[in-house]
Amino acid sequence: MTHDVIIRQLGRQAYEPIWQAMKTFTDSRDDDTCDEFWLVEHERVFTQGQAGKAEHVLAPGDIPVVKVDRGGQVTYHGPGQQVVYFMLDLRRKKLGVRELVTALEMAVVDTCAHWGIAAAPRAEAPGVYVQSGAKMCSIGLRVRKGCTFHGIAFNIDMDLEPFLRINPCGYQGLAMTTVAKEGGPAELGTIEPILIKALMQRLGYNAARHETGLAATAA
Repeated sequence: MTHDVIIRQLGRQAYEPIWQAMKTFTDSRDDDTCDEFWLVEHERVFTQGQAGKAEHVLAPGDIPVVKVDRGGQVTYHGPGQQVVYFMLDLRRKKLGVRELVTALEMAVVDTCAHWGIAAAPRAEAPGVYVQSGAKMCSIGLRVRKGCTFHGIAFNIDMDLEPFLRINPCGYQGLAMTTVAKEGGPAELGTIEPILIKALMQRLGYNAARHETGLAATAA
């Protein structure tokens, strides 16, 4: 094998078909299936995690709310946000869930640092935050049969108003921010190569194959 991870560019997609594809991929993979990162930009949607409480969805209005099987509470996805889903075999990589979360957080921190943005994780609340306390990146994962799906939602240059309709990640009044607001670039295409490089380094992947669209087993 000349690569040890596949990077899939999925473009802008509705949420639910990609969620179903993640489950299909995870259920059908075997010990020889290559790990994958799926990069996607979603249409507007709120997603409510397994432990999600209805009271954290304040006034969704015209934005649909989808109850999903990841960890965490409610969050928002929309255009201008880089979502990355991680289809990883943790047992094969000998990687624990906490180690994975830390690696994802630090890859985002590394990406922010590339543009001089000071950011850091918080021990009590997964994700990545800037010095003002505003949150820039959310994390929610699911592990099934030793393999992960779901991932990170990294705010690049998006309308933050929908976050006011919820208690983001279950925290009342939590401010959200974007890379662009903090002085970084506004284009997902500018962020992507830096983010992918940081993710590969933090997760210990050496070579990647880039593909567009879903594989037949996930579609």
